[in-house]
Amino acid sequence: MQAFWDQGYNATSMADLVDVTDLGPGSIYAAFDSKEGLFLAALDHYAEHSVAKIERALTEADSPLEGIRSFFRKLGREAAGERANRSCLLVNTVLEMARQNQAVQKRVNRHLDTIEALFRHALETAQTNGELSPEKDPKAMATFLMTSIWGLRVLGGTNPAPARTRSVINQLLTLLK
Repeated sequence: MQAFWDQGYNATSMADLVDVTDLGPGSIYAAFDSKEGLFLAALDHYAEHSVAKIERALTEADSPLEGIRSFFRKLGREAAGERANRSCLLVNTVLEMARQNQAVQKRVNRHLDTIEALFRHALETAQTNGELSPEKDPKAMATFLMTSIWGLRVLGGTNPAPARTRSVINQLLTLLK
């Protein structure tokens, strides 16, 4: 996963994968059928970790909206951090290859849909609890939050000043008032 995340799919050679896994090419092909098979497994692993991180942020907070706020504040700090240029493996994959590869696009979309559903559920719960106005549309808001994540991840690749990402997060969080 780290090799793909650092270099992208196309720039990661089989020799790179042999080096980082300590497996021979035959073992990699036997276990994953192809470089793409290994990549999809790495993408699944990354997505599972990302989903768990978001679930923790949403469930450990005092309220659904506070969980969303907490997640985005942390995301804003990461976007201005020293490893921000790595962005997000899912976002990187969309930008690099999802348009040319239907299997990859389908896999990425499935993971992104799972994340969006977590936000939608949190927003629906907030609405049920009276924390979010009944005029707000949780489905549209969840889609907006996902789009904001993608934008923040791309922004992180530009090495932004922390004040810039904070202002973006502050503007984004006004949606939740």
